[in-house]
Amino acid sequence: MKSIRDHSATRVLVMLFLLLALTMGMATPSAGGSPAAQYGSAAPAADKLDLNTATKDQLKALPGIGDAYSQKIIDGRPYRTKLDLVHRKIIPQATYDKIKDQIIAKQPKPTAAKP
Repeated sequence: MKSIRDHSATRVLVMLFLLLALTMGMATPSAGGSPAAQYGSAAPAADKLDLNTATKDQLKALPGIGDAYSQKIIDGRPYRTKLDLVHRKIIPQATYDKIKDQIIAKQPKPTAAKP
């Protein structure tokens, strides 16, 4: 009986270790890649294209954005939020829906006031 209990405790510890490794990003699930990809979370902000600083070529690489829309995006700068693209009628809602997880509208850091 003692050996069965020891095996059960070992299994629990291994399962806890694997769960901890998954949550810490040390291991990936066997199917589906990274935990972020498995659960469908959006890309981190660092990986998103900034509407206020992106070049025309970078904007054209987005799905549904060609020469005309990329130029309209550049001409409409600066953007407070990425939703300004739709609110200002720069691009249609359907196009925005295709790119919303790939873009961000970063704000400039406030400079310290001089005394």
